[in-house]
Amino acid sequence: MLFKIIAVLIATILIYGYPPIHALWIPFAIIALAVVFVIEGVRVVPQQSAWVVERLGKFHQVLEPGLNVIIPFIDRVAYRHSLKEVPLDVAEQVCITKDNTQLAVDGLIYYQVTDPRLASYGTSDYVTAIVQLSQTTLRSEVGKMELDQSLQSRDVINRSIVAVLDEAGRSWGVKVLRYEVKNLTPPEAILRAMQAQITAEREKRALIAKSEGEKQQEINLAEGEKQAAILTSEGQKQSAINKAQGEATALRLVADATAAAVNVVAEAIGKEGGLQAANLKVAELYIGALGNLAKTNNTMIVPTNLSDVASVVASAMTVLDRTRAGAKSA
Repeated sequence: MLFKIIAVLIATILIYGYPPIHALWIPFAIIALAVVFVIEGVRVVPQQSAWVVERLGKFHQVLEPGLNVIIPFIDRVAYRHSLKEVPLDVAEQVCITKDNTQLAVDGLIYYQVTDPRLASYGTSDYVTAIVQLSQTTLRSEVGKMELDQSLQSRDVINRSIVAVLDEAGRSWGVKVLRYEVKNLTPPEAILRAMQAQITAEREKRALIAKSEGEKQQEINLAEGEKQAAILTSEGQKQSAINKAQGEATALRLVADATAAAVNVVAEAIGKEGGLQAANLKVAELYIGALGNLAKTNNTMIVPTNLSDVASVVASAMTVLDRTRAGAKSA
């Protein structure tokens, strides 16, 4: 503002020293000073911003977004803060793990100004304070873990740093929303060792998977042979049962047929002329049997009296008579 007033005074002196417009120096000076006062007294604060006003070097108020009026020469805007969420990159640093391994770590902080007054007077530079505190907390958290654990515990590290920064940020008027570890980089030798370990683990898993597959194959083949043997035995069992049932049925049918034939023969003998027919049939069978014996055997057993065929027939008829008598009595 001082430069503006000096510029007005110089312009007024020039007008006062120029005769044609000499009479306008007073109105010009008044209007120019009024314009300067308006320019310096009116402040338009953007959305999501907060301006801290000091009056005679002491905190006076925080200007809200929109049109605001201050007193020139007495009030001045000392600090301007953005109330938006701000990402802040944390430079890479080397941390020592619990098992004495160097680990290069960098991260990203997201913070937001919540109290413009504390952000102005709580610390000389809250951004530097946040970065330094996050780095020291990160070294402390990594130092509590071994290398493998630190590589797997990003979320734990993030939560721990956010808790510490949020606690400290309350006196700075700043809230740390979250912290994200971007990179965890072990030394080159450790990376090669980890790569060799991963390769060995993959080969191990491949061999195990192959052996498991061969084992399962053998089990499946054995189960298949077992099921085939069971099915074969079941088939043989069922075949034997069916065969036995068929033979039993055949025997019953033969027995029934024989019984029916005997009944028919018995009924035929009981009719007129049946006995004579039976005598003739027996005699024919007797003679035919003797003829067959003569054809197929060198040695024959014959009756003592070959001419006495009638006695043989009589003997057979006696058997038939007894059979018929038994049938009638039944």
